[in-house]
Amino acid sequence: MENYQKTKMIKPGLTKFIKTVFLLSSLFLTTMCASRKSLPLKGPLDVSNNKVTAGQVVFMEYCYKCHPSGEAGLGPALNSNPAPGFLKRFQVRHGLGVMPSFKRNEISRDDMDKLIAYMKALRHNK
Repeated sequence: MENYQKTKMIKPGLTKFIKTVFLLSSLFLTTMCASRKSLPLKGPLDVSNNKVTAGQVVFMEYCYKCHPSGEAGLGPALNSNPAPGFLKRFQVRHGLGVMPSFKRNEISRDDMDKLIAYMKALRHNK
């Protein structure tokens, strides 16, 4: 019985250390979950490229409601996503977490190319 009581006791300094680590971890994780993670756009997006203009139409139809203007909304910000195009294609086709997947009968291969071009233009417009 005496050994059990000794093992159950935690030194007061250790308890304070654990509480401090927990508090700092919580604060760090809370700041990492900010709703806006990307920088504001620097001005109007140059849509002189026809592919980017067509990609904007695809984006508005399928992506805008969760990623308004590429910023965080229901989904995370896209403007700060450095992933290459092939990974973005994979994510759009297969979904991730709560993001739905968009099959080829919803977003064609050509429309996907336009969408990726638009997202790249958004990212470079920061």
